[in-house]
Amino acid sequence: MRLTTPRLVVAGLSGDSGKTLVSLGIASALRKRGVDVAPFKKGPDYIDAAWLGAATGRPGRNLDTFLHDSAALGDILSRGASAGLALVEGNRGLFDGFDAAGTHSTAELAKRVGAPVVLVVDVTKSTRTVAALVLGCRALDPDVPLAGVVLNRVATSRQEHVIRAALEQAGGPPVLGAVPRIGEDPLPGRHLGLVTAAEHPGTQEAIAVAARLVEAHVDLDAVLAIAGRAPTVELPDRERPPAGAPVRIGVLRDEAFSFYYPENLEALEERGAQLVLFSALAGDTLPDVDAVYVGGGFPELYAPRLAANQGLRESLRAAVDDGMPVYGECGGLMYLGRELVTDGVPHPMAGVLDVVVEQTPRPFGHGYAEGTVKRANPFFEIGTHLRGHEFHYSRTSAGGDRGATVVGLERGTGIGDGRDAIVKGRVWASYLHLHASGAPAWAPGLVDLARTYRGERRERTEVSAACG
Repeated sequence: MRLTTPRLVVAGLSGDSGKTLVSLGIASALRKRGVDVAPFKKGPDYIDAAWLGAATGRPGRNLDTFLHDSAALGDILSRGASAGLALVEGNRGLFDGFDAAGTHSTAELAKRVGAPVVLVVDVTKSTRTVAALVLGCRALDPDVPLAGVVLNRVATSRQEHVIRAALEQAGGPPVLGAVPRIGEDPLPGRHLGLVTAAEHPGTQEAIAVAARLVEAHVDLDAVLAIAGRAPTVELPDRERPPAGAPVRIGVLRDEAFSFYYPENLEALEERGAQLVLFSALAGDTLPDVDAVYVGGGFPELYAPRLAANQGLRESLRAAVDDGMPVYGECGGLMYLGRELVTDGVPHPMAGVLDVVVEQTPRPFGHGYAEGTVKRANPFFEIGTHLRGHEFHYSRTSAGGDRGATVVGLERGTGIGDGRDAIVKGRVWASYLHLHASGAPAWAPGLVDLARTYRGERRERTEVSAACG
């Protein structure tokens, strides 16, 4: 793939530097100008990617050198190649990565995809030191295309003037804007980061606030000029598989279960799946499908409402007993268990697995995870190496199915003791989030199981009709 799209990485010196606010503001402000912006988030973060999607009207996608090889990066970027600009929001600090060398950092991604970097710097209670920090980034790795700086949380015009002068005198990159300190952050947070764009009632107003700040205080023409100077980059092409016989896969998607990578859903469709969305919170029962995919999210915040939908819980359990495949990730694991305990109160869940999940006050697992499939199961061959991530404030605390795991972890927490992925029959439930572009066996495995189950149902119907 030849990448020629103008592109830009918005990075920070650390987490909470303001890069999400600036990224949203740039994306929304440029969209208002008529620029078609393709949004990306560096790292496995679902929430920021969804906010970027809400700001641009395009799916927010993820780019990560740990999860994706060069072919996968090219495949993901190609889905936004028709846009006028590809905007990548970094994560954490510019050089923060897997280890002390900054492996899999935002800086490494920027170099891999040839994207100029705009550095957002929180200048709270500082002036000339900002120049030292910015030039330190340039000195640490001169190959990182550091093209501009946006000052954030500026208190006074004097502070802005001194910082601009210090950077200019030191030969630093140009200051593209200075965003003032604001009284209240328009982006609300909670234990896993921001409140999701789907849940927040003021999503569009928050994005509008970010756009107004950027329009008033950032030189958008300079931003576009920098993005336009991104060089042509060659990335390997990735073959798309032919679609097989059609199947129907139910996707449990609502405010409680909103963590789905666009590429995961697209990979299922490319294999021949028709996706059928349904909601536990809206009172839906299980639709007529051949498999179910339950992603992550915030089931702990909606536990009473999930418990109240007895019809879905019972219909899902009956379908599993009938042989229907179900794939659950993180929040999906929590829902598929027998009980979810929040604030000491147990709430009945689907009961597909004999597992009790308990909400914890601190992260039980957080970060990149990888492991190898050690035991036979319907989803992956033994020996398959899986790379993903986990972020959960919960743990399995009881239940007879806790030991029925098939993945041995080399990195990460999973359900504990170096294990993850509870498998029972055709049910997979793990804390490991996989990205289809980095786990090529995932989509065909689930779709093939759905076809098997569909065939079994058809045979039973034909036999019943013949006997009737």
